Amino acid sequence: MGKKILIAEDSSVILNLTKKILIQQHYEIDGAKDGEEVLKKLAIENYDLILMDINIPKIDGMECTKQIRALADQTKSTIPIFAITGNAMNYSTEDFAAVGINEYLQKPINFDQLVNLAAKYID
Repeated sequence: MGKKILIAEDSSVILNLTKKILIQQHYEIDGAKDGEEVLKKLAIENYDLILMDINIPKIDGMECTKQIRALADQTKSTIPIFAITGNAMNYSTEDFAAVGINEYLQKPINFDQLVNLAAKYID
């Protein structure tokens, strides 16, 4: 069974491109358009990695990550989470670390870097 990645991204273009690249790496991919959807999917499904756009609707990526890290289920609360943002200048690595983000990737996404980091965390 393949490793499962949840991509939280409100841009369908970025979501579809990221999906295609990760499917080629034999990952199973699920998508969520906003933070509420991330939490709903996580409640019923297990994932090996979450790619979290910081600027998603309803519950932003930072708050969504905080809520995931606060979950009682140890398996779910410790999932590796990568922040994906076009506004990395608005946050420091300390800000990301404070909410429990493991890595962050700047948009436009460097897909080689993404694939390497995903492999490092979940393979």
